[in-house]
Amino acid sequence: MEEFSPKFITFEGGEGAGKSTQIRLLAKWLTGRGIEVVMTREPGGCPGAEQIRELLVKGDTDRWTSMSEALLMTAARSEHVERTIKPAIKRGCWVLCDRFFDSTIAYQGGARGLGIERMQELQHIALHGLKPDLTFILDLPVDVGLARAVGREALKEDREDRFERMNYAFHENIRDSYLKIAALEPQRCVVLEANKDITSLQNDLRAEVNHRFGGIQ
Repeated sequence: MEEFSPKFITFEGGEGAGKSTQIRLLAKWLTGRGIEVVMTREPGGCPGAEQIRELLVKGDTDRWTSMSEALLMTAARSEHVERTIKPAIKRGCWVLCDRFFDSTIAYQGGARGLGIERMQELQHIALHGLKPDLTFILDLPVDVGLARAVGREALKEDREDRFERMNYAFHENIRDSYLKIAALEPQRCVVLEANKDITSLQNDLRAEVNHRFGGIQ
């Protein structure tokens, strides 16, 4: 069986875009073709970063200032990269990550007003220039995504809905920011219409992975 060099693929989008489901399906597809896959998430992905996650995804919406939030997110990401992502890539694994630095650029840079360029610079400093090989931005109308996300969190005993509870304009700004990010880096970022059935979206993802990296049948 053909061997593939390790890849780092990230999945971005607003609340309720379906990233987790699509990551699981893509991982299953890749694993079935002999590729070792590590699935991870942000904020989180290693013990220290998971502790920081607790501070970020729960509690009052105004719990943190914009900059404190950005620094916490970035601290968690630095740990995640060094303790999970880089070791996995070194072992030859493909890493599929639910959110990465584009989330900080979109959420704290765009929607929270810190500035896209400032947050890009912060990520470059913290991660020593590390970037994904491919980033999928799953795009869908804000009202659709929020309805999905609120319904999902309502089923949980331990809710992680701090961002979902922020106002509608905040979520519109997130969507706009992601589209700006994609326009700035078209070689890395692929925007996919996510307001469709799970299978159709997964087929779009697989087709793009094959287009970028080739030969995965």
